Amino acid sequence: MRRRTFVRSSLFAMTAPALARHQGTNPLFREAPRFPQDLSALTGDGKRITLTGKAIADLRASLRGPVLLAGNDGYEQARQILNPSFNKHPALIAQPTGAADIRTAVNFARDNGGLLLAVKCGGHSHSGQSTCDGGMVIDLSRFRNVWVDPAARRARVTGGTLLGQVDHETMAHGLVTTMGTVSHTGAGGLVTGGGFGRLGRRYGLSIDNLISADVVTADGELRRASAEENPDLFWGIRGGGGNFGIVTSFEFRLHPMQRRVVGGIMAFPFARARDILDVYAEVGQKGPDELEVGFMFMRPPGGAPAVAAIAVCYCGLEANAERALAPIRKLGTPISDQVRAIDYVALQKSGDVDDPRATGTYLKSGFIADMPAGLASAIIDGLEGDPARQTQVFSQLSGGAINRVAPDATAFAQRDIMGNLLSSVGWKQGDDPTEHIKWIKQYWARIEPFTRGFYVNDLETDHTNSAVSANYRSNHNRLVTIKNKYDPRNLFRLNANVKPTV
Repeated sequence: MRRRTFVRSSLFAMTAPALARHQGTNPLFREAPRFPQDLSALTGDGKRITLTGKAIADLRASLRGPVLLAGNDGYEQARQILNPSFNKHPALIAQPTGAADIRTAVNFARDNGGLLLAVKCGGHSHSGQSTCDGGMVIDLSRFRNVWVDPAARRARVTGGTLLGQVDHETMAHGLVTTMGTVSHTGAGGLVTGGGFGRLGRRYGLSIDNLISADVVTADGELRRASAEENPDLFWGIRGGGGNFGIVTSFEFRLHPMQRRVVGGIMAFPFARARDILDVYAEVGQKGPDELEVGFMFMRPPGGAPAVAAIAVCYCGLEANAERALAPIRKLGTPISDQVRAIDYVALQKSGDVDDPRATGTYLKSGFIADMPAGLASAIIDGLEGDPARQTQVFSQLSGGAINRVAPDATAFAQRDIMGNLLSSVGWKQGDDPTEHIKWIKQYWARIEPFTRGFYVNDLETDHTNSAVSANYRSNHNRLVTIKNKYDPRNLFRLNANVKPTV
């Protein structure tokens, strides 16, 4: 026997017992996992089907990210969204780590009867569209990254990335693009719906700064969407929401901007509410593009005094800030004044805890073109308090660069609006919400005649198909054509849904 063979055989004889003991803990020696149990699941059209354990095991084996079932570590957290009113239990949750995983998950949902499919980025869907009962959730929380090219002034952002990550990375280079007002919002949902933010009047909506996107459509294909490639898909994802697929990557145009802005909130007695609405309208009509304002009126529970506040962000030169803020300063001395020079990224995080869309549990919304006396009266006079609920109405200004884009240039058609008006009601979790929801519907009925359409990212829980169609205005027929091409079986239906006709 040659010496090398002898040594190798001897070593094996000495280590074999240890290897045998180690097989239970070393992944190289584990037995193939047993198949999970068969699962009952729902399709998008409500049919009950069975997902076999083998099919689920095959899905797990083909993804780099996990597939979570009820009882698995992480399932309880992954099934939840920000609005605590929703307590849904998906049959399974896939957590992709890249575009390949997303394609596999989409193929699985389509090929298994057209599973009811929800897509979750930041979990901010106030109407619960980013989760579901009995279907499949594709949770993009493991797919978050930002790459910045400062020379080209471009940023590439993966589909599950949160807005705060985008602001953090781009502002490090003295560059920005329009993102929303709550930093833990997911980019995928915000951008495809339009993308309002503090910089919108200066730089346009998020979609107005979108150069290209990679999209996994219902057939599982990864398509590049831009002005040159699949331009119809590019047009559709800019305001058409999640109707056409899952965006795996966004490419944004960036703009140079100083890091410090002037921003914050001024609070006044509720008696000044009408004056605040007058200032809101004045800035909307005459204010510079660099000035963004919003108002918020709130009646807290328990009989505490009502609050009337105005939020400010001036992103121009700091030396010009006070001149731009002059209409607001005419309101006089506030109860509290937090408006100051502040780091832009810090201002972007300032609403993370108390943003009404994050804390309210039922929401009504609509776009407004102006602030007539009748609308002001409906907003102020009808805002009643209640010991058991928090009621509020608020709006973010539009205008500027947002309005200078043609209504048919993107799927987002509401280009002539002055602002987005919302009202929400919140109650203690566990309480019966019936009376609270009844009240806000009655309150909104007085406001609604002054509105037209709505922001699809603020989709109401009980929205109607006709309201969705009317919201897209003259762009709706074109959206249906694109839906017929890329998602003819309506796999992506948990959104402001454009229904296919084929």
